[in-house]
Amino acid sequence: MDVPFAPLEHGEVLQLVIQVAVLLGAARLLGEVARRFNQPAVVGEILAGVLLGPSLLGALAPPVATALLPASADQSRLLETVALLGAMLLLVVTGLETDLALIRRRAGAAVGVALGGLLLPLAGGLALGWWFPSDLIGDPDQRLVFALFLATAMAVSAIPVLAAILIDLRLMRRDIGQTMLAAGMVDDLAGWTLLGFVIALAEGDGSVRTVIVTVGTVLAFLAITAIAGPTVVRSGVRFVHGLSGTPHRFLTLAFVLVFAWAALSQAFHLEPVIGAFAMGILLGRARRLPRSVAESLEQITLGVFAPLFFATAGLKVDLAALAEPRLAGLTLVVIVVAIVGKLVGAYAGGRWLTDADRSTSLAYGIGLTARGAIGIVVASIGRSLGILTPEVFSMIVAMAVITSLITPPALKATLSRVTPSVDESARLRREDASAASSMGSIRRILLPIRPRPEVGDGTFVKTKLLLRLAESVGVAVTVMSASEGSQRGAAEETVRHSAHVLSRRADVSTRVVLADPVTAVLDEAHKGYDLVVLGATEIVGDVESLFGSAADAMIRMSPVPTMVVSVQSVGADWEPRRILVPTDGTGAAQRAADVAFAIAGAGASVAILHVVPPDLSPVVSVADTGHVQRFDLAHQIVTDVRDRGERLGVESLTMIEMSGNVETAILSAAADFGADLVVLGTSARTGTQRLYFGPRVERILVGSTCPVVVINS
Repeated sequence: MDVPFAPLEHGEVLQLVIQVAVLLGAARLLGEVARRFNQPAVVGEILAGVLLGPSLLGALAPPVATALLPASADQSRLLETVALLGAMLLLVVTGLETDLALIRRRAGAAVGVALGGLLLPLAGGLALGWWFPSDLIGDPDQRLVFALFLATAMAVSAIPVLAAILIDLRLMRRDIGQTMLAAGMVDDLAGWTLLGFVIALAEGDGSVRTVIVTVGTVLAFLAITAIAGPTVVRSGVRFVHGLSGTPHRFLTLAFVLVFAWAALSQAFHLEPVIGAFAMGILLGRARRLPRSVAESLEQITLGVFAPLFFATAGLKVDLAALAEPRLAGLTLVVIVVAIVGKLVGAYAGGRWLTDADRSTSLAYGIGLTARGAIGIVVASIGRSLGILTPEVFSMIVAMAVITSLITPPALKATLSRVTPSVDESARLRREDASAASSMGSIRRILLPIRPRPEVGDGTFVKTKLLLRLAESVGVAVTVMSASEGSQRGAAEETVRHSAHVLSRRADVSTRVVLADPVTAVLDEAHKGYDLVVLGATEIVGDVESLFGSAADAMIRMSPVPTMVVSVQSVGADWEPRRILVPTDGTGAAQRAADVAFAIAGAGASVAILHVVPPDLSPVVSVADTGHVQRFDLAHQIVTDVRDRGERLGVESLTMIEMSGNVETAILSAAADFGADLVVLGTSARTGTQRLYFGPRVERILVGSTCPVVVINS
């Protein structure tokens, strides 16, 4: 009886850990060398495998190579498993960076490039298959199967290699990068569909029913991913978000979902990397998923698993096996057909079907040329089915690796002549500014509300502001109500109403608990939120409290930044159209400006105010600084903030006032500007039981005639 969990042999374990250590070290080292020569790291990582494999080390030092090259099928499978993890995780990272909205806008271009990059390689592979010498075909009586298989190997593209190149060259967010990625996915889905048909032919079943079933499985997988996938991800993230624990629980969830979807795609006879890529896209759209998850996945993948994946691919190349002149010549023909087919086909698709310029079309062709490990996987399937002889298998593997080696430098050289359009440049500037903004880290917001909102409670204004934030930066909001009394019905109705309004633009969940409000809100805030939004029902401003004991306690003890909304009387049609942001150049003021820009979006204007006291500006440390220098510094402060707003697409103006009373100048400027919202940045003072923002903030809160938002970081 077989033992289900029989331990690996000592020698197998030893060889595996040696392989991983040497391959990873060599891949990272040569990857950095490639970067020194201004080339993507993937070039060095693949080359590391080629040098350590039978092509060089195996020929020069066979005993040393024996310790690195798998000596049995079991050892090969162990190393292949590690490499598969690398391919899957690389596709997850790619999916996280994939912009579906941009792909939808570029769908026509992607389909045009994909058609060109698919049809010509298919035709070239078919022609090559009919021409190939009979003694190199696994079964000469099945030349059609061989030709179709060769055509499939020519049609696929190496999405992991392309993704690594785009990441290395920082092109993932460019229009051209997303278009190439989408076109590559179309080609790969078509290639895997055709591969299923070819396998059926090789196994003796080439009926129409088989073709329909093969196409149907691809469509079924896509349908399940599009319909059920978002719900699965959203439910999983919400469930984990509701648990108390370490932030690592989100990373665990991501891995579980990735492997589950990879299993689903494998069950549909697609490669697991397809499922991993699909789940990466879904995870990238999950607003409640912390950004740290994507950062952790990227570090693990690009630092460990991706280099192992590429080095393992290079390890499979055996140039010595193709040294015979006849085989070397045929290998060269295979490589030329593979390059010309993709290059010319995608170029033609870009020029004739999408009206792209020559450089852009050439970049499409070069980017899709690499076959990488996908080509090796296809070759391995053909070898296992007896379609390919060992010689042809080596030819396809050599083609896959060599095309992957030449693609990065060629693509980089071509892209130097491709300049982004005006619209694309503006979009990239907005995205860069958004990523640099403190709002870039805000994804999950907790909104506590009273069971029975009162006049001045601020729920209406808070909801308006959160709608603006959701539209501008995309957030997930948990609407929560907590009370000690028997007000569950009123609380549920209030929460349901606010959630309904917010759900138009935000990912919303609700929570109603009967407990001490302060304890309940603080316990919930510890579950991984990025911001708590509170309403100030009144400005007490006495020696014991600022907003009241409960609100003060929540703000003072909150584990994350808070946004306090102090509400004056506003009408039902109130909108934050004219926003005033005082700034003194500090980090707190900058965070307030980031919030103001996010609230403003494209539909409001922001005034940036700096008040210069007659004697000394708060940011100047030299007492005898003259007025000219102080105004120059003030101008620099407001200009820097305005420039950040303009990069985000927000209309901004600057104001500089000289006054001995800063808060009076701010209130006067708000009145002159006609402000309907003032945003202040501060930090609560520590070492006191009373919530204390400083006298200026408190005076502005009391004196303002419009709502005031205080960002407490």
